[in-house]
Amino acid sequence: MDVQTWTYIIVLLTFGLYIGIAIWARAGSTKEFYVAGGGVSPLANGLATAADWMSAASFLGMAGLISFNGYDGSVYLMGWTGGYVLLALLLAPYLRKFGKFTVPDFIGDRYYSNVARTIAVICALLVSFTYVAGQMRGVGLVFSRFLEVDINTGVFIGMIIVLFYAVLGGMKGITYTQVAQYCVLIFAFMVPAIFISIQMTGNPIPQFGMGGTVVGESVSLLDKLDGLSTDLGFAEYTNGSKSMIDIFFITAALMVGTAGLPHVIVRFFTVPKVRDARKSAGYALLFIAILYTTAPAIAVFARTNLIETVSNKEYEEMPAWFSKWEKTGLIEYDDKNNDGVIQYVADKNKNELTIDADIMVLANPEIANLPNWVIALVAAGGLAAALSTAAGLLLVISTSISHDLIKKQLKPDISDKGELIAARLSAVVAVCVAGYFGINPPDFVAATVALAFGLAAASFFPAIILGIFNKKMNKEGAVAGMVVGILAMLFYMLKFKFDMFGGGTKEDWWFGISPEGFGTVAMILNFVVSLVISRFTPNPPEDVQELVETIRIPSGAGEAVEH
Repeated sequence: MDVQTWTYIIVLLTFGLYIGIAIWARAGSTKEFYVAGGGVSPLANGLATAADWMSAASFLGMAGLISFNGYDGSVYLMGWTGGYVLLALLLAPYLRKFGKFTVPDFIGDRYYSNVARTIAVICALLVSFTYVAGQMRGVGLVFSRFLEVDINTGVFIGMIIVLFYAVLGGMKGITYTQVAQYCVLIFAFMVPAIFISIQMTGNPIPQFGMGGTVVGESVSLLDKLDGLSTDLGFAEYTNGSKSMIDIFFITAALMVGTAGLPHVIVRFFTVPKVRDARKSAGYALLFIAILYTTAPAIAVFARTNLIETVSNKEYEEMPAWFSKWEKTGLIEYDDKNNDGVIQYVADKNKNELTIDADIMVLANPEIANLPNWVIALVAAGGLAAALSTAAGLLLVISTSISHDLIKKQLKPDISDKGELIAARLSAVVAVCVAGYFGINPPDFVAATVALAFGLAAASFFPAIILGIFNKKMNKEGAVAGMVVGILAMLFYMLKFKFDMFGGGTKEDWWFGISPEGFGTVAMILNFVVSLVISRFTPNPPEDVQELVETIRIPSGAGEAVEH
């Protein structure tokens, strides 16, 4: 069977599985809709968290970034992995013990302020919409290439699927769907990696194959890739070009931004006990590590195969995968010297090939001539990664509106049934908005991935950390810190990413820190402002200080504080 037929079969089977789970696990109350009733097992929650965590950016984008940036791309690997460790150790157990449904709920109650809650809601919506637009666009691209439908049609299909199990099942449906999606995406990621590792190095373990010797040659794979890269004028793959300070600040921004992402934090509210939150964090880290340690190997395999396949080769002799990806617009060939030979070199004036980094994971099995069912499996994995994260983000959006705005502020006397209806309607609106941006992406969608991390780092992380570990932190300090952090991050990103406020070039970066790394600076500003303001304003009420003490007490930590 051809790739398209295999893709239809595998995608339809997986989508049928997701929909079946959503029907089986539909939510009947707001607690089931928001936190799956609080009764998810640590193992299931670990699998669901891993799927929620590993979005299209992890499945498709990270290996692509490492593939093209080499050593410099490792900042994403270190930052996102380190961020999860930070979240698991510093935040998850304490937030679970607090016993709230959402991050804005925690901030609103901990800082006894609806102003703080509203700012947190705004941040949650901004971060979540930024992410979900990218996920929907990723769904459209996968459909466009492998099912040969229009990108917009692919987005509509993705909207319908996500809408079905997110609106019907809420967190309960999403959790068990994400368990299935993790199994699909990790299988889809590892199978081609193992195939190609054996093909290139004879080693079935990709992590070891990456550093192994090339089959039939007496050179290591990394040395060979370094040579191929330098021959074309690119920097050595294993050497970086970024400054040490920029690497540090980008890594830190990704770490603290990751630890403040609301759609990941809310996963730890779904388990029965605090100790279960710790266990599920450990499971999730293990499941995440499988993909994250394999991504650099896939990047090396894909980059090597790509260079050897396209560089200095006749355009007319390119294999079928090349023309198929050309139709998507993600590979563009411009024969500048009209010789019919592809010049893929670092010199922009001579380079004739433009490649979108996001295609590397999807195209890798085709470049390596793997069986058609493996190619189709990767497509299903990419869809699982995008849809799992999209569902988690949509839930954050709907709960922020129905619970933190309507229930907590606008209509406190709303019934449980009314709140559940509001949550589902909010999810419907959120899906439509996300679909719109997936179909009509603004030019800055790709760039705002860094903005989402920066905003989470600049706003949520300091407020949550200080809320847990500093009982004297008050509402004035927290609100001032979040506002200053958000505004500082927005200003820097808009100035250097989108040429607003006079614009600027790389030479104009403050202290040599890129926009991707400025979230760390904004976070530090948040901490400083929060602590200074809190020193000159009244302490929190005694009951709030006692609550903070209770959250941190390890003895008797088996049960959550419900209030």
